[in-house]
Amino acid sequence: MPEMELEKLRIEKSALRPKARKKKWLAWGVPLLLLLVALGVLYRQGLLTPAVPIQATTVQNIYPSQTLTQLNASGYVVADRKSAVASKLTGRLVYLGIEEGSRVKEGQVIARLENRDAVAARDRAAQNVAVARHSLEQMLAELTNARLDYTRKKTLAEKGTIARSVFDTAEARHRTAMAAVEGQSAALRANQAALEEATVLLDYTNIRAPFDAVVLTKNADIGDIVTPLAATADAKAAVVTIADMESLLVAVDVSESNIAQVKTGQPCEIRLDAFPDSRFPGRVHMILPTADRSKASISVKVAFLERDPRILPEMSAKVAFLSRETGPGEQAPLRAVPAAAVAQGNGPPRVFLIQGDRVREVPVQLGRRLGEIVELLEGPAIGSRIAVAPVEKLTDGTRVSVPKQ
Repeated sequence: MPEMELEKLRIEKSALRPKARKKKWLAWGVPLLLLLVALGVLYRQGLLTPAVPIQATTVQNIYPSQTLTQLNASGYVVADRKSAVASKLTGRLVYLGIEEGSRVKEGQVIARLENRDAVAARDRAAQNVAVARHSLEQMLAELTNARLDYTRKKTLAEKGTIARSVFDTAEARHRTAMAAVEGQSAALRANQAALEEATVLLDYTNIRAPFDAVVLTKNADIGDIVTPLAATADAKAAVVTIADMESLLVAVDVSESNIAQVKTGQPCEIRLDAFPDSRFPGRVHMILPTADRSKASISVKVAFLERDPRILPEMSAKVAFLSRETGPGEQAPLRAVPAAAVAQGNGPPRVFLIQGDRVREVPVQLGRRLGEIVELLEGPAIGSRIAVAPVEKLTDGTRVSVPKQ
């Protein structure tokens, strides 16, 4: 009986074979199926296809004048009329009526030197003139008396009623009086000249503005010794430095090899580093008739066509020399991209916006074409990165790679 029961518990090998095959198929089939599914997902996402190498650019704020630029140069704003105002005399500064930024008019007294000695000299010269004038009046009276006596005795001498010697004395007296009047007249003129000289020297103590200008720097203060030679360490040669703000120019250095592209009167566009979003129209004012051998360049002065109070001397500036004048609608900036970045085949115009390692197709509305760029009336915002080449190989969602700069 026990042997019969053990026989019942025995399992035949033939019954185990189908289950073993089923387990073997499941062990290999499920991972293979999962792999195929994963490959399908990766293929749909484009991860199995190589990334398309592209060139990228950004949507920019472009001025139409940039397409007309023939040459660029850098320089500084300078005043064509600038002066270090000083005095011809040496003296102590006792009055200063301006400060930096003050506007002065031609002839305005901006400073004054101590002038008591000059005032005394002027007064002495004025008194000398008065003395000479009174002496001349006295001599004129003497001349009148001598002339009357001479005339009377001449008549008497002709009638023979007086001696000839009496007439000769009257004649000599008349001539002496005439000479005295001429001498005193010359003395009066000399004293008047001395008075004018003293007045001029007194006026030299008043330091005046030579032209309408703005004070740039104040070089001396009340109590300083001002002298035109500045012979000592504490002496000041100039009181203030002024500039005519109506004469502001931009001085730039143009390479000798490019100077042929510049001519007097050529239209220009000026950009100041202080105001990068502003453009100032200009014109070539002068090409200096000499070169700088150390820099192999020639200095060119460009004048502003419009005055702006924000423009100050010594500001850094960049000048674009244009091929022609800009038109009425070419002063304002516009949103633009390179024309090569716009795909126009098989549908409306579009650009490819770069988002990560993919591109997204964005429809655009085009405006004016200016050389190699085209205006965007509608499309990506300024600063957006877009593909510029090869757009013919791109579609919406294409994986791309942008070379590092």
